[in-house]
Amino acid sequence: MITRIFGLSIAITVVSLVVAYLYGGLTALALCAILGILEVSLSFDNAVINATVLERMSEFWQRIFLTIGVLIAVFGMRLVFPLAIVWVTAGLNPVQAFDLALNPPANDAPYFNNDPNQPSYETLLTDAHPQIAAFGGMFLALLFLNFIFEEREHTWLSWIEKPLAKAGKLDMLSVVVSGTGLVLVAEFLADADDRSTVLVAGLLGMIVYILVDGLGSMFHTEEFEEGPQGGPSTLVKATGKAAFFLFLYLEVLDASFSFDGVIGAFAITSDPIIIALGLGLIGAMFVRSITVYLVRQGTLADYVYLEHGAHWAIGALATILLVSIGVHVNELITGLVGVAFIGAALISSVLRNRKAEPDAVEDAKESTSVS
Repeated sequence: MITRIFGLSIAITVVSLVVAYLYGGLTALALCAILGILEVSLSFDNAVINATVLERMSEFWQRIFLTIGVLIAVFGMRLVFPLAIVWVTAGLNPVQAFDLALNPPANDAPYFNNDPNQPSYETLLTDAHPQIAAFGGMFLALLFLNFIFEEREHTWLSWIEKPLAKAGKLDMLSVVVSGTGLVLVAEFLADADDRSTVLVAGLLGMIVYILVDGLGSMFHTEEFEEGPQGGPSTLVKATGKAAFFLFLYLEVLDASFSFDGVIGAFAITSDPIIIALGLGLIGAMFVRSITVYLVRQGTLADYVYLEHGAHWAIGALATILLVSIGVHVNELITGLVGVAFIGAALISSVLRNRKAEPDAVEDAKESTSVS
């Protein structure tokens, strides 16, 4: 199973590293490898959340996520998205934006529009960070809040999750909390010139989440159905329109996770080709393979707190994105916070399983003695 799931990712990694070497020599090869490792190590929470959605989809749509979804992640988010930001903010056409990315202008030489002080591709993209962070932060904030305000069979941080679940009985509380947070961020963290754009971008993030989540709910199928001859219930796999909207949800979710990584990649290199190879082909492909592995192995069912840890990591990432509108946050901190939540949730799950094993053995003995 491991070979079947990760084989394509390994092959694509080898090809990507070869292409990077042919493109820019050993330096490009090293940068590509660093970006790939960084993306995989910092995106495990993304894989866990993806797995919670992917396990509800049929095998056909799981393959679509692993193939077409990768193309969207690589060329859409890691290549076209940064270029689109530059097109809009600098008033350049697509060809000029791509040329600017590959050939940064010298400070003493005129560039497009006869501007002797044409900002670099990296500068233009970094300047758009407040809007990008507001959109991604609000999308992820709603995802976290909707999870944490819902009553669940299992709770991880019970001392806070149970009171929040009770508070969640107030209809639309997640929208109230996230909207209030957006107003506070725009007022106290965003620069005066960016306040309106931060508000608009944040509202768009909320609208996109509500729209995609609503469409998924509209075509939602019952999660479980009775097994054959009254046997154990089995998970119903979404197909057709339901699976399509789940797929859209996954792609927007992946985009929200990748915003910060794409911007942070410029601390390593501003070359869009290297970023697409490292973050996209290597990183995004492995994240998807990890997602499929978690689904195939039933890891989320075995380690019940992983989903909770991943959502708390999302809450932390959403907070960091919004805070970064006014305060620079090192990308290493962003990644370590996510890893800490996932690691703590995994350890808690293991301890819970060990504690449950003696009880299961005792129940089996009692059942045997009665029979």
